Amino acid sequence: MDSKSHSHETAINISETESNKGKSTAATIVATTKAIPHNHKGGWLRGVAIFDFILRLCGLVAALAAATTMGTTDETLPLFTQFFQFEASYDDLPAFSYFVVANAIASGYLVLSLPFSIVCIVRPHLVGARLLLLILDTVMVAFTTAGAAAAAAIVYLAENGNSTTQWLEICQQFGDFCQRASGAVVASFIAAVIFIFLVIFSALSLRRH
Repeated sequence: MDSKSHSHETAINISETESNKGKSTAATIVATTKAIPHNHKGGWLRGVAIFDFILRLCGLVAALAAATTMGTTDETLPLFTQFFQFEASYDDLPAFSYFVVANAIASGYLVLSLPFSIVCIVRPHLVGARLLLLILDTVMVAFTTAGAAAAAAIVYLAENGNSTTQWLEICQQFGDFCQRASGAVVASFIAAVIFIFLVIFSALSLRRH
């Protein structure tokens, strides 16, 4: 009897040990399963943050090109003599002046936002910096789009005129002026589109947190 009882107790101990090992293995599997999505999520957020940084550099180039091109747009046409001339300059039109200011502010903002973008790369799960960039990027979308749209309307009138109001097509005389202004408007719209993509990526990043 003692021998059988001892053998039965030993079997129970072995069973409990195997059970504990099974629980330990199961716990390890569960922990590993939970850790894999977390690492994958962090990698995705870091990838978005890197792409965000690249887009900000591209937006900076576009906005700065738009501001400098429009800000240096000036053409003078001599009429009969050099003492009597027609001059076309960006600051003759309030829409073009606003355009230069809007894109200059967008350029400055993009420069200041680069350190925050780098922080989001180093710490992809940081919510505060990403939320701040989302809000300011949205403001810049409205700012740059308004400036580009206002300047585009003036360029259209300069190219085609308006027969109802008797506005002439000044681009026939000021060709270089209109070309530079058109190029600046295109660059500004590119910057506005980049800001829209920045807003989208920031919103997706916050949604994945």
